[in-house]
Amino acid sequence: MIGPGTLERLVAASPYNVVRLILPAASETAAALLRDWLADGALTADDVPALYVYEQRGDGWAQRGLIGLIAVGTGAVLPHEGVMPGPVAGRRELMKATRSNLEPILLVYHGGAGDGGHGGPAAPGAASRLTDQTAQSQPPLAAAVTRDGTAHRLWAVTDQAVQAAVAADLATRTALIADGHHRYAAYRGLQEEMREAGAGAGPWDYGLAFLVDADAYPLRLGAIHRVLPRLAPAEAARLAAAAFTVTPVPVAAAMSRLAAAAASGTAFLLAGEEGFWLLTDPDQDQLAAAMPPEASPRWRALDASVLQELLLARLWSITDNERDVLIAHDADEAVQLAADSGGTAVICNPMPLAAVMDIAAHGEKVPRKSTSFGPKPRTGFVLRTFEP
Repeated sequence: MIGPGTLERLVAASPYNVVRLILPAASETAAALLRDWLADGALTADDVPALYVYEQRGDGWAQRGLIGLIAVGTGAVLPHEGVMPGPVAGRRELMKATRSNLEPILLVYHGGAGDGGHGGPAAPGAASRLTDQTAQSQPPLAAAVTRDGTAHRLWAVTDQAVQAAVAADLATRTALIADGHHRYAAYRGLQEEMREAGAGAGPWDYGLAFLVDADAYPLRLGAIHRVLPRLAPAEAARLAAAAFTVTPVPVAAAMSRLAAAAASGTAFLLAGEEGFWLLTDPDQDQLAAAMPPEASPRWRALDASVLQELLLARLWSITDNERDVLIAHDADEAVQLAADSGGTAVICNPMPLAAVMDIAAHGEKVPRKSTSFGPKPRTGFVLRTFEP
């Protein structure tokens, strides 16, 4: 997510900054700009098909994975989060206008091959082995250090035998969408649109993805918070008291109190200019009445589901939409946005990874923008065009 002020800084940094493509005023502007960048050599198309090993390295951590194409619309890719139609349509139109995937979605999978014997850890599969071997034995194709101090390196894998071994390994696995649900929905939307137009098979049957073996490089799973610009904090706390235990908390202890409350069940922190309140112990009868009848017990138990169905819809009478429910990936940012608007920040605990995997495996989806996996791939290293 590009925060306030960051877009302007990135645009000013370079006439070739990738935000000019992914966040243009209009899709047609991005299409023309992409053609210009290809024509003047700012972007160069590879001569031969390639997979790409991509590495991110920070202070005490590293992550490696593969950037390549995945088939769209198969059961091997598991979404776990709901989407909003507006952003999906916008991304589909951008993709259609530019005839490109401008940034990869992030997929995670279990890449072990067996249990390793004697109860030991699973040995890495071919894709993971070749990813690490490439990074350890070859000079990178490109390298950069971003403003946050993260080092990024990229290698191209063009050997067809290596590519075949990777493809054979990954063909046996399923992957969870960790980031990019709206982009994947746009992949599917464009594919459906092209097929309905009689275009048949084509480049729209595939989408750009960054695949990370979670056994070798576990991702971090953080929380995503809500900001309600039209609901004052004191009023939010008063209304929430109809179904929650509401406790005023001092600012200095608020985040630690929220984290500690997670051990006992669902908890939220309301924050704004008027103070901070901890919400715990939702009333079970009201909770049951608020939940969709078709939802499974595992879905009903999610904090994100309680937030969406009980707090937002039932107690606050707010429909979840992009105007009335803003998204913040950082708690301090959420509190600041609430203070600036006179509204309420709803600070959440991170969702357990096991719960996310369980939901996806059973074909359900958590409410939109409920999980924040990281680190995410930086946009701009690898783009994919539909042209030959």
